Amino acid sequence: MHVTGRTRLHAARLLLAGALLLIAATFAPAQTLLERLVMPGDLIEGHAELESDCANCHVSFSEEGETALCLDCHTAVDRDITDRRGFHGRRPEVLDQDCRVCHTDHEGRDADIVQLDTAAFDHTDTDFALDGAHEILPCASCHVEGAQFRDAPTMCVDCHIEDQPHEGRLGRDCATCHAPADWTELRPFDHAATDFALVGAHQSIDCMSCHVGEIYDGLPTDCIDCHRIQDVHAGVFGEDCATCHIVEAWTEVRFDHTRDTTFTLVGAHDESGCESCHATNAYETVLATDCYACHAEDDAHAGQLGEACDTCHNPDAWSEDVAFDHDITRFPLLGLHTLVPCESCHLDATFRSADVACASCHSDDDVHEDSLPDQCETCHNPNGWEFWTFDHDTQTDFALTGAHLGLTCEACHSPNAPLEVSQDCASCHADDDVHGGRFGRTCDQCHATDSFEGARLR
Repeated sequence: MHVTGRTRLHAARLLLAGALLLIAATFAPAQTLLERLVMPGDLIEGHAELESDCANCHVSFSEEGETALCLDCHTAVDRDITDRRGFHGRRPEVLDQDCRVCHTDHEGRDADIVQLDTAAFDHTDTDFALDGAHEILPCASCHVEGAQFRDAPTMCVDCHIEDQPHEGRLGRDCATCHAPADWTELRPFDHAATDFALVGAHQSIDCMSCHVGEIYDGLPTDCIDCHRIQDVHAGVFGEDCATCHIVEAWTEVRFDHTRDTTFTLVGAHDESGCESCHATNAYETVLATDCYACHAEDDAHAGQLGEACDTCHNPDAWSEDVAFDHDITRFPLLGLHTLVPCESCHLDATFRSADVACASCHSDDDVHEDSLPDQCETCHNPNGWEFWTFDHDTQTDFALTGAHLGLTCEACHSPNAPLEVSQDCASCHADDDVHGGRFGRTCDQCHATDSFEGARLR
């Protein structure tokens, strides 16, 4: 073939144009004619704006680099892979494959490069496994048309906002109480996870008993806040109900007065109501523990016997089995006195008003008709009024000797003035004085007490 100069010029022009096209493909930011000629097909509608520059999705001489470019745009998928969540982060094969293995583009604007088979899709590969009633729901119940599948809400309240009557008071985590099998089926709620564990009778009461109006936050936890209406003490015992009451039963009291106080309740005290002693706040008012502090009004002795009531009285009964040791008083009970009722000497309950002199009780028994002093005990003893003893030799300064021993008291002691007796002989023996008083009144100078007759010479 004959090559003319014009032919050679035309060929050179073609080569130059090809070289320019090659250089342009390397440096130009927009898609070149060559790229357009070699592009296998149109991108999908979502990528259409990237079609003007192949470098948006392709890296020269590097297929692996394409995945990095995909994730630069699809940041949400990139985070799922990094955090190992969502479909792409849970499927192990995704971590080892390039995006183009599953998502091939250049199939045209209407092409489906996701290729999701909703009928065969395993929802356990996502962050929201379908349990219970969720298993039979159609996809459209949660996945709105036109939105990405990953954008479907995962919080219960997002779908069940109209089903929950709590009006947001219980937060957004409905699964805490509700089961996915049935919305009306409630899961056991662990109240111990709150600041108030339910024990005893609290376990059997309805939630609304405490959570009126479904208010759950900021509720008080003190007993009195719920049981104030049951406080029969009207606040006298303070507000710490747990000191006495137990959670198993409000009416069962665990307070032990012996263990928890310094005053043991015995006898009638153990049967008395708390308010009998605690008329005011038991925690603010410290009560005295002596008997008189409570029983002053019951003291029939008008305070004359002191305030140690337990010396005589016992806690079983104030007026029964009164124990008193009369021997510790100024008048010990001896002889027949031990058999005499208290009322015989004590005409009233003051007791101290009783006179200890014998004559105060035995004036009717006084055969001496008050001619002798009141010291009856000088002669008489408590074993019997008639068992009297008197030692003239030791109890007077006139010993009875000789013929004086056989005399009756009346022989010397006048009933009107029994103690006004002179000790000189002449006062009794003046009629026997044959001397007519010439030798004075001291007869014992010559006569002995054995017999007045005869004389003893000195």
